[in-house]
Amino acid sequence: MAPRILLARHGQTAWSLLGKHTGRTDIPLTEEGRQGAKLLGERLHRARWAGLEGYEIRTSPLVRARETCELAGFGARAEEWDTLMEWDYGAYEGLTPAEIRASRPGWLIWRDGVPEGETLERLTARADEVVEWARSADRDVLVFAHGHILRSIAARWLGEDIAFAARVRLDPTSLSALGWAYGMPAIERWNDTGHLER
Repeated sequence: MAPRILLARHGQTAWSLLGKHTGRTDIPLTEEGRQGAKLLGERLHRARWAGLEGYEIRTSPLVRARETCELAGFGARAEEWDTLMEWDYGAYEGLTPAEIRASRPGWLIWRDGVPEGETLERLTARADEVVEWARSADRDVLVFAHGHILRSIAARWLGEDIAFAARVRLDPTSLSALGWAYGMPAIERWNDTGHLER
């Protein structure tokens, strides 16, 4: 069996609601974010997914990802992994893209990076580490993490440059799946928020 990876983005936070870059600032979920995490868990414990028995589960240690993992019902099975932490935005932490572009017109994070933070090369290396781990054994995996690191993992799973991540949107509490098609790495499911539509 070729292993695949399920990606669960953490639930909504006050900063994600405002579009602020939230890297290493440890912000908890909003009430809506907590409810979304529970709905994601209900979905993953129903018949089609059956609680993901046999999956190896890891989570970012940041509270918004850990809390999503716990509320979804996987906390006891999950191992915290620093590699899944969000991009360190350095001087741009807490700023929205519009605020950044006011002083830096045309700025694109996936091309231009961030000052005083994590480089694109380092982010790529972390995404590659996750992909290598996911493909390392005959089992599927589930990770709870953050928008930009998960988009980076998808780009690298597909063998694309990290800049490809600019082309794949990822909403809070979404579920995505990376697998295989015709022996090639493929996106099986992306930015699926069907469990939130009640």
